[in-house]
Amino acid sequence: MKWSLEGKWITGGFSLALVLMGAVSFISYQNATQLAESAKQVRQTNQVLKVITDISATLTDAESGRRGYILFGDPEELERYNKAVASLKQQIDNLRQPLNDTPIQRQRLDILESLISQRLELFQTFIDQYQKAPGRFSPQDPLIVQTKRNQDEIRRVIQDLVSEEEELLEVQVEQSPANFQFRMWLESLGTLLTFVILFGVYALLYRQMVKRQQAETLQRALAQEKELSELKLQFFSMVSHEFRTPLSLIVGSAQLLGESLKSVVEPAKLKNLYRIQSSAKVMTQLLRDVLTLARADAGKLECNPSLVEMQTFCLNLVEDFQVFSESKRTIKFIKQGSCTHAYLDEKLLYSILSNLLDNAIKYSAPESTVYFTLICEPDAVTFQIRDEGIGIAQKEQQKLYDPFSRGKNAREIMGTGLGLAVVKKCLDLHRGEISVESEVGIGTTFTVRIPPGKENRG
Repeated sequence: MKWSLEGKWITGGFSLALVLMGAVSFISYQNATQLAESAKQVRQTNQVLKVITDISATLTDAESGRRGYILFGDPEELERYNKAVASLKQQIDNLRQPLNDTPIQRQRLDILESLISQRLELFQTFIDQYQKAPGRFSPQDPLIVQTKRNQDEIRRVIQDLVSEEEELLEVQVEQSPANFQFRMWLESLGTLLTFVILFGVYALLYRQMVKRQQAETLQRALAQEKELSELKLQFFSMVSHEFRTPLSLIVGSAQLLGESLKSVVEPAKLKNLYRIQSSAKVMTQLLRDVLTLARADAGKLECNPSLVEMQTFCLNLVEDFQVFSESKRTIKFIKQGSCTHAYLDEKLLYSILSNLLDNAIKYSAPESTVYFTLICEPDAVTFQIRDEGIGIAQKEQQKLYDPFSRGKNAREIMGTGLGLAVVKKCLDLHRGEISVESEVGIGTTFTVRIPPGKENRG
């Protein structure tokens, strides 16, 4: 099955729209995943910061409990210290899991855990010494100095942990909107392109639908026109058949009557009889022309070329006009060219040349000469018919081949206005050409050029 160009565009448009929709869906999924991941990372960072803050607070609580017990000997302060020490291990374990993916933070956590263990050992040493020998410790006591140094190291490590997490949080906060905006821009652009492509596909589909409707309308109109042409052809065939017989009888009877009365009646008195013959012939030609045009409009007029001896055909045509025509005009036949035969439709050619010769005789002055030239060449057969008649105005030559079209200077001469229309129809079937050169009051020359039907022979 051969696809039309529009069908390929529609298929390609749908495919591209599906690809874009898939890309937009994938980008939307990535956006949602990125948002969820960013939210998870932010929660995790906040959780790490909270646990670090809790560890710092627990260490402070343990320090306060130790000092309160040493200073005041209050057992509740000792219990407070023990609770703080017990919760530190769980807090460190809670901090270890979120930091597993960050090696440097995990290393700092190990250092912090070691420092906290040292601090707890120092606290326990303070308590043990106090319980053995209650008393105040001096600031220069090595244990106090060591405890202070340990506290500074713990604060430094905690500060490093907090700084790293805050920096990570800041990076996440900065990157997340940028990535989200970029993906949103891609998603919006993809959605817009998808709508544009779908709109283009819709326009193509609508155009195809309109074309299909126009084609169906044209097909119906052609079918109706064909049916009407066939009805016209049937009607004109019937009319032609019904009128041709009585007209033939009228012409024949008038000719017989004229022959029988010619010897006994003066020629002037036979004028009306000749008028009857002329009118009957005009009616017969009119019926013949109308039937030819109707057959052409219905597509029933066919061109069937056969091998024709051109000079003999033209001489027979000239003889027909000289025998049956009552005018005194002379037809001068001239042959040129090297060929003698050509493939042409003899009936159509007879209609073409007889109508042109009839017009040349009809619109020429009495006792004038009509020049009929045959130019037979291998590539084409050309006929020229030149008269010395009334001529055709330049502005009237454009409508010369329209049915019932007649020049203003020809209306006083009897005619139907169908002859040249028949010539054009018959010539179109031969794929031939016709041209005219005319000057009012000087004469007219028609040139007919017909290409070979199958082959020409010399």
